[in-house]
Amino acid sequence: MTSRAAKPRLDHVDAMRPVKQAGVVSTHALLFFAPGAAISVGGALMLLHVTREAFLFISACMLTYGYSDLHRIGYRYFYRRRFIAVGVPYLCWTTIYFFVSLPGSDLGVLGGLQHFGFLLGTGYYQLYYLVVIMQFYILFPAMFWLVRRFARHPWAVVGVALGVQVAMTTLMHWNVAPVYMRGYYATREITSYFFYLVAGMVVALHLGAVHDWLLRNGWRIFAATVFAAVIAEGWYIAAARHAVSWMGSASDPLQPIVIPFNIGAIACVYLFGVWLVAPGRSRRIRSMAMSGSDNSYTVYLAQMLFVYALADLGWHSLDRAVPWPLVTAAAVAIIFLACVLMSSVLARTPLAVALTGRKRERWSSWLPEGLRGDGQGGRREPVSQLG
Repeated sequence: MTSRAAKPRLDHVDAMRPVKQAGVVSTHALLFFAPGAAISVGGALMLLHVTREAFLFISACMLTYGYSDLHRIGYRYFYRRRFIAVGVPYLCWTTIYFFVSLPGSDLGVLGGLQHFGFLLGTGYYQLYYLVVIMQFYILFPAMFWLVRRFARHPWAVVGVALGVQVAMTTLMHWNVAPVYMRGYYATREITSYFFYLVAGMVVALHLGAVHDWLLRNGWRIFAATVFAAVIAEGWYIAAARHAVSWMGSASDPLQPIVIPFNIGAIACVYLFGVWLVAPGRSRRIRSMAMSGSDNSYTVYLAQMLFVYALADLGWHSLDRAVPWPLVTAAAVAIIFLACVLMSSVLARTPLAVALTGRKRERWSSWLPEGLRGDGQGGRREPVSQLG
């Protein structure tokens, strides 16, 4: 393997990760602690589903940026790193969630083994993101070659990928696609997110030009994203109330109507990441953003432990005395901060790589650099380049 030249960290892309994970936690908090019949909850969930596309976009972007010299470093190194970063945590957390959910399930030994095998193949609850990203890893060399082959025509590549995405999502939403490409299994198949993966790869290869364009058009992008959100919400309300029979299921997480919003939302989160780590930002804000990035993978992996804990404590019943939006918002804050605390502790134990996807850290670096006041610490290279 040829030694790799060091590349500057994309701190602003790193800063997208905690923002996106806050959206993932918000999705699950709404599902568990908000009134399911409320149309406002369904409308919010429809937009929050963008977190899965953002996860895959960031992952593809960072992977392409980090392994643009794949032909020199070799496939053995690439896949070994990917297995350590994704495969090991996936196996560990699937096992953890299996045993957490086992009490009260009435599964025998054979049934338990079958269920465990099913979870490994399809992904436990939120872990299906990793099933999709592992499919992407398998196809990455071929996809990278193809995207790089047409690197001089980025808009054509993105346009074709977008056309494929719209067609696939349309066929899935109106139940034209085969059964195995709809519903539960569609969320676990790479074909359902083709555009976002290709877009992430293209952005990584043309990062400077894309970055400059986004900065020049920030307010236009924000306005277009708000407009797209309004259109998507109007569609959701009409579908939920069966105003028009042909609109399809309102609860479908993969709908063509939200694609424009997804694109705009990802761009807005990118711009927010730029703002968080801008040179003029305070050292404390920058350090907290980077700490959030380091801990974001564990937030994704561990969040359901704390969702279940709050549910067992009867958190949902608090809406009898407190408006449900406040109950849900408080749950998001508790779950997110609990996961960050867990991550920061686990990352300083021998279980760091297995449970957090990070290299083991020193206890002296527990507080973010901007909060320690000792000038020590600095940025660390994470094991994972996941979104």
